[in-house]
Amino acid sequence: MITTKQRAELKGMASLIQPAFQIGKGGVNDAQVAQIDDYLRVHELVKIKVLDNSMYTAREAAEEIAEKISAEVVQVIGSKAVLYKRNEKQPVIKLKSK
Repeated sequence: MITTKQRAELKGMASLIQPAFQIGKGGVNDAQVAQIDDYLRVHELVKIKVLDNSMYTAREAAEEIAEKISAEVVQVIGSKAVLYKRNEKQPVIKLKSK
């Protein structure tokens, strides 16, 4: 569980990155979830865009993905969502407050 200070720090980092994945009309599938999990293992932070033709809202997609891979939803703004999952073996992001 991340604190509000850590969440704010992650939001600042997320503002600088582009969406790495898109959720379209096919919705959230297992292959996409596996790819996002692999991406998070390396980068720890990912931005996802939910397209207008998707049957999901950004919040619904983010919560479903986060639940499946044990990640945390950092924020959802409009059609974009940011997820965080700490890599316990080789952390990339050093969060200041714990």
